[in-house]
Amino acid sequence: MSRRRGGLATVVSLAWGSAKGPLVGVLVTALVVAQLPVAAAWATAAVLDTVTGTGDPGRVVGPAALLTCAGIATAVLPHLDDLLRGELARAVALDAQDRLYTTVNSFTGLARFEDPDQLDRLRLAQSCGQEAPPQVVTGAIGLLRALATAAGFLVSLAVVSWWLVAAVVLSAVPAVLVELRMARVWADTALRVTPRERRELFYAHLLGNVQAAKEIRLYGTGDHLRARMRADRAAINATHRRTERRNALAQALPATASAAVAAAGLLWAVREAAHGRLTVGDVSLGLAATAAVQGGLGTAAAQLAVVRRHLLVFTHFTEIVHQPPDLPLLPPQDRPGPLTGDIELRDVWFRYSEQHDWVLRGVSLTVPAGTALALVGDNGAGKSTLVKLLCRFYDPTRGTILWNGRDIRTVDPHELRRHITAVFQDFMRYDLTAAENITLGDPSAADDPGRIREAATQAGVHDRIQALPHGYDTMLGRAFPGAGPDADDGVELSGGEWQRVALARSLVSADAQLLILDEPTSGLDPEAEDEVRDLLARHRRGRTSILISHRLSAARDADHIAVLRDGRVVEQGSHDALVAAAGRYAALFSRQAAGYTGPARSEVDA
Repeated sequence: MSRRRGGLATVVSLAWGSAKGPLVGVLVTALVVAQLPVAAAWATAAVLDTVTGTGDPGRVVGPAALLTCAGIATAVLPHLDDLLRGELARAVALDAQDRLYTTVNSFTGLARFEDPDQLDRLRLAQSCGQEAPPQVVTGAIGLLRALATAAGFLVSLAVVSWWLVAAVVLSAVPAVLVELRMARVWADTALRVTPRERRELFYAHLLGNVQAAKEIRLYGTGDHLRARMRADRAAINATHRRTERRNALAQALPATASAAVAAAGLLWAVREAAHGRLTVGDVSLGLAATAAVQGGLGTAAAQLAVVRRHLLVFTHFTEIVHQPPDLPLLPPQDRPGPLTGDIELRDVWFRYSEQHDWVLRGVSLTVPAGTALALVGDNGAGKSTLVKLLCRFYDPTRGTILWNGRDIRTVDPHELRRHITAVFQDFMRYDLTAAENITLGDPSAADDPGRIREAATQAGVHDRIQALPHGYDTMLGRAFPGAGPDADDGVELSGGEWQRVALARSLVSADAQLLILDEPTSGLDPEAEDEVRDLLARHRRGRTSILISHRLSAARDADHIAVLRDGRVVEQGSHDALVAAAGRYAALFSRQAAGYTGPARSEVDA
């Protein structure tokens, strides 16, 4: 209950904060529209009594005029209501979306993006954040409108018969209870089908994605993936079908009770009219009031269920936006300051959860300011994980990481990351202009074309960008044709060119003092690799850098090399010292060198 109250408070806050005018307009319109049927019913009864000779003929003009005005208002006000509701829904949905992604952007680490349950909740939050607040607001207003209409007709019905008022109200109770119960069932259904919906979207993305298209067509797996997507959709449909059948069965009894009360009221009113105890107008008013009260209470129950259902789903939104920090700061909190001392790892252990094996096991390393450290080792040795800890995407399970002698858990992560730049092995390809692709590394460079060109030059991609149809304003990728200066300006770069753009993005930052390079030349040809390596060597001069590479030729120029194996540092030292030690590094280096200087494998096999 407290979570629903919190959700309702959040929705009210969103509606009032983002659209006060439309909200007030919708409320006023709803109350006016709610009373129009009541006024029309009274006016109709008065006109009928006058026409049939049981009323004063001189007083027919007023009810007739009221009936005419009610008809005009009934025709006009719904259009105004639609306009106001549309404006209200758009404003609330925009504010909810902004609030959700403000929260998502505040997630310090990566763990919440790698948790399947959290991803399901985030997907529901994305959906209900757009849909639920407008639905709750309009549902609550619809509930108020239905209750106002029902209350007006209850007063009218009381004039005809008190026992009919009690019967109609009591017959509506089962419908309210069923609607509230089914709201919970529908909310549970939405949560239950979310994992399948997420997987369905995954298959749809694969079948329509250019990166996956090559393998899908080469291996002929398209029909297999389509069948899986169809199976997930069939399972989702089956779940919804079961809930719909349950809802239909649950609604049968309340509907029967309401129909029986209406039939009894009709028979009673006809009998009373036949004995002269009710006028034709009374019968008309009674019948209209009975139907309107039943309809109003039924609508109120349905709107109450809509509100409850969306509030139940909206709890996923509120749980996301009210989550505590994923990587809280430890006292005393401090700013990181320029990197003038060492980066130090002291007995660092890490695993992604208690169900996972250790990825790092007692790693201790020191990186003096202004020096270059190379991390080498087999796949899965823990090199990339170590970098994630340095960026504070995760906290060590045990041990400490120090920046200028300060535990980075006491430092604001956003301030820490202002001093770090990186090229990750799984770098992003943004479907934006070439300039925007680069300035995402430091948005402050967006108004400084010189910095953008300098970063592109350092990455060896300036000439390629300059040759594009619109230079740095050319759209990269073809996801959004027509988004640039011309409708046909989307350009797809090669893998190596995209990697150079990512490299330029890492070099544009003015404040970065730690440069992290995770396989920065893996997608380049030998000549380009040599060129970029020379560029990086010049750029790293005087700057602290950490290089991860399987190519030991790229690591040999580092001031210090650490060899990781099974999450442990098994060797460390300079290139020459490690080769002389004839250990793990020497064996790896000799094996790679033999691939370039030794005989071809076909000659060895012969």
